[in-house]
This record gives sequence, C-alpha cells and structure tokens, in this order.
Amino acid sequence: MALTYSQIKSLQKGYKVTQTQEAINSGLCWQLEGSFGRFAMSCIDAGVCMLPKARKRDYYGNIIPSRSDLKKGTKGTFQYSCNFWQKVWDGDFEAIEYLEETFGRDEEEEVA
Repeated sequence: MALTYSQIKSLQKGYKVTQTQEAINSGLCWQLEGSFGRFAMSCIDAGVCMLPKARKRDYYGNIIPSRSDLKKGTKGTFQYSCNFWQKVWDGDFEAIEYLEETFGRDEEEEVA
C-alpha cells in the first residue's frame, strides 16, 4: 500500500516535522542562517521531508528545484518521502528512532 500525501502529513505532525516541512514549502529555510538550510537538506536526504511543489530561491538567488523537477523516486520527491514514511508506518525501528532523536515525540499523540 502506498501512503497518501495526507497520511504523510499526519505522520509528520505526529513526529513534529510539520514546521520543518512548512519552512521548506515556503522557502524560508533557504533564506535563514546556513544551519537551517543544512538541517532541511538532511531531512530531505533522509526522506523525512520533500521539496515543495514550486521552485524557490535561496538567499543568494540560486534556484531550489520543486519536487516535480526531479526524477521520480529521487531525494526530494514525494515518492522518496513515501519510502521513508512507509517504514515508519510499518514500525521500522531505525526510521522511528531517527525521527525521535531528531524531532522528539509527544507520547500522548496517536500516529496514524
């Protein structure tokens, strides 16, 4: 079963990833201090977050591609993010541990 965008958003919310994904979607993370952009890129590299639907520009005017600019299934795409979140959905210990170490988690929040 492939996860839907809504299911991924729900999982992101449960693992406190929403603010990072929103900063990527708006382009804000590319306008701030370098550590914010590097953190966003590490989340994209892991599949925790995906690139936005529309291209953005960084502080220096460089183009940040949209997720549809990339080859399907590569880092930054919806499909790549689906692969990561499917592991979380399936209870993969390493994926969940990565999220909890990186973002923390509310014990009382129900995921999925």
